[in-house]
Amino acid sequence: MTREGYIYTTLTRISDLEKKPFEVKKVDRDQWNTGDYVVARITGIGSSSSMLELPNGRMRGVMGGELVVGALGIRHATLEATGTWKEVEEDGNMHILTGGGLMGKLTSKSLFIPEMISIRYEGHVIREGVKCIMDHFVPPCPNKAYTIPTILFIGTSMSAGKTTSARIVTSLLSRAGYKVLGAKITGAGRYRDILAVKDVGAVTIYDFVDAGLPSSICEPEIYREKLQHMLSCMAASDADFAVVEIGASPLEPYNGDLAYKGISDQVKCCILSASDPYAVYGLMQAFGLKPDLVTGISTNTLGGQEMVERLCGVPAMNLLDSDSIPRLKSLLRQRLGAKV
Repeated sequence: MTREGYIYTTLTRISDLEKKPFEVKKVDRDQWNTGDYVVARITGIGSSSSMLELPNGRMRGVMGGELVVGALGIRHATLEATGTWKEVEEDGNMHILTGGGLMGKLTSKSLFIPEMISIRYEGHVIREGVKCIMDHFVPPCPNKAYTIPTILFIGTSMSAGKTTSARIVTSLLSRAGYKVLGAKITGAGRYRDILAVKDVGAVTIYDFVDAGLPSSICEPEIYREKLQHMLSCMAASDADFAVVEIGASPLEPYNGDLAYKGISDQVKCCILSASDPYAVYGLMQAFGLKPDLVTGISTNTLGGQEMVERLCGVPAMNLLDSDSIPRLKSLLRQRLGAKV
């Protein structure tokens, strides 16, 4: 099979697999690991709406029998699905756990999302007798202290509105003439969130995939090492401000707690996107963290905003409402000293 005969997913974007030859060979199950590049054949498209995310972020439809290049990994999403390569059996049957090419055995799924693409393991990506892993394609980055003033976006769950809020803040700062770095330092491998920030003016973007992680679910010592690499690379930019997202929730197993500790000294403004007012209260209690602003789904109505402010004593606003922008600008001026 030629290199052109495969669907290369987002998780291969840091590699040269599309450009240089490789072999596909089966590897004993006990030699598998997170971040291994593998080839799998689509055995079921899941639903008519199933799509895969390509290295450039564009979405592509799929057909049965096509070969996909992705990476073994783990997903543990509270609202959609969970799965892991560790549950794959000898038959090699598994699923594409995210459109970005995260591969593993589905272990649970919400009834409210479509069926996932099912695949069968064909083999590992091999060069010179050695399996290709994401770490092979991570460029070195000298250690450098991370000192960029940071606006941190966290959420009480996935799909709570973090990326939307980050886009709005990035746009305001960029239009005011500031150089903005966009980064997502935890989550499951997709490109769309960080590209959304670039689309509205971020001059540099970076995420955990660039550091060699298919998702940020890994052993704490591994994540600490990867976080240091991410922060060093981010520090090498000449950005005035960094818009940083911690994907999912800090309470989920994506190492969000370690991510927050790693950048907390530089956080000048914290914006929490929440699914409901009670989740705001729970997260504040769990982390001893009081955000500067609550937004997201919980603030879609005046009722939600009022409950957040009454229950948690934190300002709340719907950033999709243009009337909220003057208040947001005032907050950014106060917390960042930015002229917006």
